[in-house]
Amino acid sequence: MAKRGERRRASKRAAVKAKQEKPERGFVARWFRRTLIWGTGFALLGALMLAFSVMFAARSLPSYSSLKATNNAQTIVVRARDGSEIVSLGPSYGKWLDSDEIPDVMKEAMVAVEDRRYRSHFGVDPIGLVRALYNSATGGGRIKATSTITQQLARNLFLNSNRSIDRKAREAVLAMALESKFTKEQILELYLNKVYFGGGAYGIDSASRKFFSHPATDLSVAEAAIIAGLVKAPSRYSPTADVDAAVSRANIVLRLMREQGRISQNEANVDPETVKVKKDTGQNSVRYFTDWALPQLDILLPETFEPIEVWTTLDVGMQRAATASIKANTPNGAQGALVSMDRDGAILALVGGTDYVTSNYNRATNAMRQPGSAWKLFVYLAALEAGYTPSDRVVDTPVTIDGWSPRNSGGGFSGEMDVRTAFAYSKNTVAAQLGNEVGFGTVASMARRFGVSTPISTYPSMVLGSNEVRVLDMTRAFASVSARGRSIEPYGILKVETASGEVIYEHERARTTQLVPEYVAAGITDLLQTTVSTGTGKAAQIGRPVAGKTGTTSSNKDGWFLGFSSGITTGVWMGRDDAKTVRGLQGGRAPASAFAAFMRYAVKDRPIEKFDTDLKLPEWQLEPDDEFLYGNPDDYYFIDEQGNLIEPGAPDPAREVPFDPNEEGFGPDSREGVTVRPGNGQQSPGQQPPGQGPPPRPQSLPPAKQEPPQAASDDFLEQATGGALPPD
Repeated sequence: MAKRGERRRASKRAAVKAKQEKPERGFVARWFRRTLIWGTGFALLGALMLAFSVMFAARSLPSYSSLKATNNAQTIVVRARDGSEIVSLGPSYGKWLDSDEIPDVMKEAMVAVEDRRYRSHFGVDPIGLVRALYNSATGGGRIKATSTITQQLARNLFLNSNRSIDRKAREAVLAMALESKFTKEQILELYLNKVYFGGGAYGIDSASRKFFSHPATDLSVAEAAIIAGLVKAPSRYSPTADVDAAVSRANIVLRLMREQGRISQNEANVDPETVKVKKDTGQNSVRYFTDWALPQLDILLPETFEPIEVWTTLDVGMQRAATASIKANTPNGAQGALVSMDRDGAILALVGGTDYVTSNYNRATNAMRQPGSAWKLFVYLAALEAGYTPSDRVVDTPVTIDGWSPRNSGGGFSGEMDVRTAFAYSKNTVAAQLGNEVGFGTVASMARRFGVSTPISTYPSMVLGSNEVRVLDMTRAFASVSARGRSIEPYGILKVETASGEVIYEHERARTTQLVPEYVAAGITDLLQTTVSTGTGKAAQIGRPVAGKTGTTSSNKDGWFLGFSSGITTGVWMGRDDAKTVRGLQGGRAPASAFAAFMRYAVKDRPIEKFDTDLKLPEWQLEPDDEFLYGNPDDYYFIDEQGNLIEPGAPDPAREVPFDPNEEGFGPDSREGVTVRPGNGQQSPGQQPPGQGPPPRPQSLPPAKQEPPQAASDDFLEQATGGALPPD
């Protein structure tokens, strides 16, 4: 009985438990059925929307012939000043090859490396996408390498290269639209004729001609592998930039082709290293010039996408000479830069480094380095404008300014000398004294006036070139000195023409201003010429007049030479990019030698020109007894308080004139007598700014109507003619 009761109780508990579990299983089943139904509905709706999107996209696609004729970028042909072509930039499309003209090995190489299931998918590769998602989920990296050839073509034709989800979705829709409208052979033909292979080459024919000097119809297996390998990273795998990288990538392409059965084992054994690559003449120092000049087209030209020809100021022969001089004279491990411009600012040569292929950083226009003693140009310009002359005496002696004590490069001091000698031998103490006297702000203002565009600090050591400058700016400043103190505006583009010959831009000469008076320019030219003749710049001599200045920074980190001859101004800089010491680097050595090597070629066809160093000083700077200004020393003129001249023989200015109430012009408010203070016509300090001087003196006065007494007292005459002044 007890056992039967126990069984009944167990049966009841099981029944109760079954009743409790049955609703739970029913809920799960209902939830699963609903999810399946809704999921299927959403999938069908999504598929329907995708189908409509693809259909509408396919209907809006251009025709095949239109896609063949579409070019997406501008071609720029750059010419030298003589009209010769120096480089062609922008896209080059070569000859369009129909599908049956494209070698099969080129097709198979591209499919093997870019899209192995190209002939089986519908524009998007689901297997590849799932594999990419799986690799991203398990490896922690981002999704990559999911674009098919069709997707790449859609992106190149219609979209940009950003990585947004929206762009990827539109790319997939357009890819499926292309697949629905065109055949696989048509899509592959479009792709191979339009894909970018680097160096401005679009399409396999352009790439083949650029890299191998023959049309794409003659491509070998190894050449096809090299071209197919470029698509992933055209600049990294370019055979003209890095042969080893191009060969390594080509071997990967050959391995994939063999593994996928697209070529035989014998074909896969070819050696890409045996391929003869065409030498790239566009990747040379000319690119330093075009990198500087061509961005200016964005400002000079209206918006245009048609092919253009740009005529520049570059002289091909001078550019070669500049490149050779920098390579031959730059110390090992260092870099060099050179800028040369004509008397109107036209850039004749520009080198931004020893080798453009290994480093395209333009040190001539972008790098900022300390100029050392070359900065003294502005110090002495300010001193000459303030009244110094090359023959004035200065003293090379120890000096301390605000706690700063400059030293000369030799460590010694030479005592008294003239300004000319101090500049020629680059005496630091004299430059410091002059800068302190005229004012460091005045020196900074002079540098800014002459075109220095970099920040300038006005602490005392700035007189020795502690501010950083660009080679182009310093060359421009020396060119302005060569132009007798007039402003110079560097330029590199002469004119721009369209393919039809229409001139859409032509250079107009910039308006010039007088930066300093001509006598100041003559004075500084005197100093610069002496520097080359007898001073620190003797290595820059070329057998004709040269004016220039050396510059060397502390620890030989920078070496400079800047100068001019026969209307051409050239600046040279050398140093390391990391600003480390270069042993033996001094401005008077390697940079001056490079300057001389280049300038011998640059001026060979120009007449020899002597410099104008005749100091035609303004009146305010001449001595009072200079006969050039005052004529016969027996004739002295005096000026009254109103600035009127008094001729010899006029009434005695030292006498008091008695007041006559009946005389016309006098009244009760007038003084009892008038005393006229004599003068010698010399402008008082501070009354006239430098370079202007006093107003011109009248040439003659009417004769006196009656015999006058002595014009001035004996005491006054003694003062006017150089006698001792009375005590204060």
